[in-house]
Amino acid sequence: MEPKKIEIIIDGKKVSVVRDSFLLNAIKALDIDIPVLCHHKDLTPNGTCRLCICEIEVRGRKKLVTSCNYPVRSEIKVETNSGRVRQHRKVLAEMYLGRWPNVPVVKEVAAKCGVTDGLRFKSDLTDENPKACILCGHCVKACEEFIQERILDFAGRGIKRHLTMPYGEVDKHCVGCTSCAYVCPTGAIEIIDDMNHPLDAKMIRNYGMKINAEMATIDKDQCDMRSVGTANIVDVMDAYDLLPVHNYKFGSHSETEKIGTKLFKREYYTQGISDGCWKGCSMSCAKTVDGFELITGPYKGQKVVVDGPEYETAAGAANMGCFDAGFLLEYNFYCDTYGVDTISVATCTAFVMEAYEAGVINKTHTGGKELKFGASNEVLEILHEMARGEGFGVDVGQGIRWLKKKWIKEYGADAAFLQDIGMEVKGLEYSEYVCKESLAQQAGYTMAVKGPQHDEAWLIFMDMVNNQIPSFEDKAEALYYYPLWRTWFGLMGLCKLIWNDVVPADNSQYPPHEAAKVPGHVEDFFKFFEGMTGIELDENKMLDQSARVHNLQRIMCRMLGYGTRKDDMPPFRALGPVTKEEYESRADRYYDKQIKENVGVDPEGKNTEEKMAILRKFREDQYNKVVDAAYKKRGWTNNGVPKIERLKELGIDLPELVEIVRNDQE
Repeated sequence: MEPKKIEIIIDGKKVSVVRDSFLLNAIKALDIDIPVLCHHKDLTPNGTCRLCICEIEVRGRKKLVTSCNYPVRSEIKVETNSGRVRQHRKVLAEMYLGRWPNVPVVKEVAAKCGVTDGLRFKSDLTDENPKACILCGHCVKACEEFIQERILDFAGRGIKRHLTMPYGEVDKHCVGCTSCAYVCPTGAIEIIDDMNHPLDAKMIRNYGMKINAEMATIDKDQCDMRSVGTANIVDVMDAYDLLPVHNYKFGSHSETEKIGTKLFKREYYTQGISDGCWKGCSMSCAKTVDGFELITGPYKGQKVVVDGPEYETAAGAANMGCFDAGFLLEYNFYCDTYGVDTISVATCTAFVMEAYEAGVINKTHTGGKELKFGASNEVLEILHEMARGEGFGVDVGQGIRWLKKKWIKEYGADAAFLQDIGMEVKGLEYSEYVCKESLAQQAGYTMAVKGPQHDEAWLIFMDMVNNQIPSFEDKAEALYYYPLWRTWFGLMGLCKLIWNDVVPADNSQYPPHEAAKVPGHVEDFFKFFEGMTGIELDENKMLDQSARVHNLQRIMCRMLGYGTRKDDMPPFRALGPVTKEEYESRADRYYDKQIKENVGVDPEGKNTEEKMAILRKFREDQYNKVVDAAYKKRGWTNNGVPKIERLKELGIDLPELVEIVRNDQE
């Protein structure tokens, strides 16, 4: 929906502005120079310095307003330089010069107002220090809005007003993020660079604070991650049919709101902190629930702090059919406490639940537990059994691949069915996204050599929702660029979330396949690297840096007996529907249409089983084609093994590495 606009007149010029936008923005858009001391483009305005005043006329009545925080809500006439305005600014400028005569920004703004001294306002309050604090409030707002803390604030009133920390002491919550110093216009707060001895600390700060500002000003209207963390996408995934439900059979559920974003934001989350990385992070994606009382396990009856849940933990609950916030928090807490991965446990348990409902296993095998989808109490008991090293939980703790082998060997289970529904590749359980409609995501998951495959695979929206990579070549390019880019984040210890989870408006200037990379943010990361090391970086250098590690990982995978095409073959559940129920749930939206338009077969008159067979053949063929294209782009053989000439290009053709792949060359 287009924002509502209002026509106003500024210094005789008619302009159209967005309703509720601040007047100063419209004035600046006309290149009119307005003096300001307290205004900062990335911080919420509050009209402290009063220098930005303008004279406005509303329905024939005139008044002075501070333009920085005046929201335009009706048709007005604005004068930015009337006699009344000039006189007001002149007096203010004299007062500021009288108080802080040697501060450069004060002298500069006074000159704009036609004032050269403030002698008539000189007093005992006059501070001759050229780096004096001018009480602009930038530091207070940066602490609150960038870092979501309230460590700095004003104390005292009138002439006793001053900046301080609580009780006048250094606050233990201050982590030295330097946001306050960065926005300080006078140098009253200074930055001391030592710690890691970066080559160009200013360059790092400039780009880091740019990201801080984007998070503070853009996130609330896009992802709202500062409020709800990564759980922000539970509702989004459900809306786009991408939330795993019942072992990835389905992509949405009528009860998702019970574990959704709004619920946790409204009723559960009590604090937001940086997720164990940089404590000055402006996103603070880790959300916490305080005072949660446990009802099972060794800590039953105790009130605890739960770190989360994040998206994948919540989605894992949906995958198990457990749509209950209390269960989700208890599950989250005990997985963390026992040191097991919430994602792998959820994916494996969802597989067990489907096997139970399909009759592959029964209560005799599960120790009496009825493990249907939604059996939240039984899930928690399995978790406790894992920790105690007893019962059926020990089997579940071995993972999907181990369970498949056992059930086939000992129970005579249908190997083909278990392969189709067991969501693992190379023994790595899938993470919590339904990838049936995204070829790029499918191949990203399966070609990954480390779990749960995030580095390889967050391509769903580009591929399925936005259709930004339509051809096999486009998908191969994405499957080359994104895994290397995401691997590079990990190599450098940098956060992925600030790359593409907040998108600045100017990103629209790029074509869709480039815009998805958020080029401005890619440049930010390169400048972090340059500021630290002094080495200039571009896309090709970055890709080569990362490709060395990526290919080494693949060779190590080959050394361990994996890392060829057969190991990159997915369970069919990742490509399409395995069961009749599954097909029919998406028949109208996807499957019948695809058979008709993509395969060229009229589905009319065919039963579900026949249509499933047609679709399966088509999708497996499509998958193999995208893998062919991805291998070629990566410089790998048709069997998925790095070519020796590619190793030479990257400068990693060490004899011991070449020896591992020598027999796999075409």
